[in-house]
Amino acid sequence: MIKVLIVEDEIPAQINLKKLIEKCCDQSRIVMTLTSVRSTVKWLEENPEGADVIFLDVELSDGICFDIFDKVDIKAQVIITTAYDNYAVNAFRVNTIDYILKPIVESDIKRAWERCKERIEQRTNPNIETLLNIVSKAGTPKDKEYKKRFIVKMGEKIIIIPVEDIAYCYSEDKSTYAVNRSGTRRLLDYSLDTIQEMLDPKLFFRVSRSCIVSINSIENISKHLGTRLKLQLSPHFDEDIVVSRSRTSDFLDWLDNN
Repeated sequence: MIKVLIVEDEIPAQINLKKLIEKCCDQSRIVMTLTSVRSTVKWLEENPEGADVIFLDVELSDGICFDIFDKVDIKAQVIITTAYDNYAVNAFRVNTIDYILKPIVESDIKRAWERCKERIEQRTNPNIETLLNIVSKAGTPKDKEYKKRFIVKMGEKIIIIPVEDIAYCYSEDKSTYAVNRSGTRRLLDYSLDTIQEMLDPKLFFRVSRSCIVSINSIENISKHLGTRLKLQLSPHFDEDIVVSRSRTSDFLDWLDNN
């Protein structure tokens, strides 16, 4: 049997992936499901031969999955799962065998699983042309229709929030809020992870686990604690908005290219 480790912090995505693996991956056995960088590092350190294949989501509950590779030597075949294609270069650097864009479908799983079985048998490394071909066939986010407005109920009223008016979204005490250009805060009925997938990545960037900012809301950027960046937003946010170290490079590329 081929031992499978799932690293995914969203429960619906976990359930869907388990069903697809059970249906499409012959000779597979799911040995563990984890949700964070820390728990994955700990499990891999304690079980160095515990998995043959890892289905690895990019953005986890406490950071980016590529942090795992800096802390532990991963010998298993790795399949990256993500909503966007901007992590393709990082995926190549850590020798990922496949790169699946969400929503995941059966054909994606079957393709990745066949590559895993071949690698397990042959122990060969994919080249860059192979990975880039995988990404190009998977499709890109620009084919996707992004959210144009959010509908919020306020007692007997229905409030319409055009996405173009949103300055930033943030999570606090298990609730998610959108703040518009005038500083009005509205409670949204979605998690920040879900909102991230709804918004156009050319216009919005998730600077941390708790905040997504619009490119038009950024007034100033300053260095903060080494390689981190501190943002000044408009309208003003009461707490410091700091771009996490793992997102700094992608954030600067985003500013430069949009």
